[in-house]
Amino acid sequence: MFHDRADIFVRGGAGGDGVVSLRREAHVPKGGPDGGDGGRGGEVVIVADASLRDLSGFRRGAHFKAERGGHGRGAGKHGATPDPLVIRVPPGTVVEEADGDARWDLVSPGQRAVVARGGGGGRGNRHFATSTRQTPRFAERGLPGQERRLELRLKLLADAGFVGLPNAGKSSLLARITRAKPKVADYPFTTVEPVLGTIDVGDRQLVLADIPGLIEGASEGAGLGHEFLAHVERCRLLVHVLDLRPLDGSDPVENHATVEAELRDHGHGLAELPRLLCLSKRDLVPDEEVEAALGDWRERTGLEVLATSAATGAGLEELAAAIARRLPLEQPDDEAGTGELPATHRVYRPGADDELTVQRTGPRAFRVTGARPERLIARHDVDNDEAMRYVEERLRALGVIRALEAAGFEPGDDVEIGGIVFELHPGAPFR
Repeated sequence: MFHDRADIFVRGGAGGDGVVSLRREAHVPKGGPDGGDGGRGGEVVIVADASLRDLSGFRRGAHFKAERGGHGRGAGKHGATPDPLVIRVPPGTVVEEADGDARWDLVSPGQRAVVARGGGGGRGNRHFATSTRQTPRFAERGLPGQERRLELRLKLLADAGFVGLPNAGKSSLLARITRAKPKVADYPFTTVEPVLGTIDVGDRQLVLADIPGLIEGASEGAGLGHEFLAHVERCRLLVHVLDLRPLDGSDPVENHATVEAELRDHGHGLAELPRLLCLSKRDLVPDEEVEAALGDWRERTGLEVLATSAATGAGLEELAAAIARRLPLEQPDDEAGTGELPATHRVYRPGADDELTVQRTGPRAFRVTGARPERLIARHDVDNDEAMRYVEERLRALGVIRALEAAGFEPGDDVEIGGIVFELHPGAPFR
């Protein structure tokens, strides 16, 4: 079964903790603090791998968590930063955050996108030594890694796509013109997943895709084709396959208009893609009618129109040549697959870290929300008096104490920051 969608959860590794260490050596009277820093947590990276065909590998697991950074050690030794956790997807995969804040489009093999950053490592106690605090006995904890829920959507990479109504003859054409072996039968919706094949034209190799049949309302969810319209977006050329004489007695003009309307309603530039019109099953129609139909459709659409027969092979060489002629050689991208792929869409919120809110939650109880104070509390042990003295200094510098006092705070009231509640006595000595 072809899988072109998957939902996954990714989490960067937590940062390692800084360490409290005091240098103690014989004949070294001024050792002092020498606690090392924690390492940064591992990243989660998505890489386009040409050996993969679809997203079926994600059925076995949808949670990916990178390793945490190593903890610091004495003598100024830093913790290790682990290797990134690599998630491999087929080229053509679009990675999008659930809330739409970021989007990556991995087209070329080797392209990579960092989708979850690791948490920063905590600083060791040597960073907190001052003239009045010469032997600090506290260090920072590492921060948690970034978490994201991501949607993966595969859009096949094909040079040309065969589109048309069910039973228009697309699969038969693809099977005859390429080495692909799609299912061919005399009932609608025989093709239930996209099928790829290749043709060799001169020294070029082109990829063709058979897209499941479209019906009226496909762009709004009717039938099977609506699930695969996204695969057509990648094509550089569309080959509209139209049955010259449908067995159900339907009008080819109306059939052509139905498919074109669904492509137009889907949007994403499908209506602007270059076209070829292929009149299929010409072996079932007299030659004089075929010639008349070719002239009529050329005048009606202004497109290049060919008539083919998968049964006899008539017109197939002309179709392959026309496809190659309408597809210019692509210029190689020297930068494809190198370095990190930036997000094609990312929402920036300037000043988000500076936002600070104080809310009274009860008698002598307050809640502070804001990225900076929450990060500060997450890094420090509230049971360590020295650490809390430093936290108070930072809260004052961040304007938190001033905002609390403006809301009616008095020394000794409970303050909640980042889910941690503690009594705050600004200016009072810690025991």
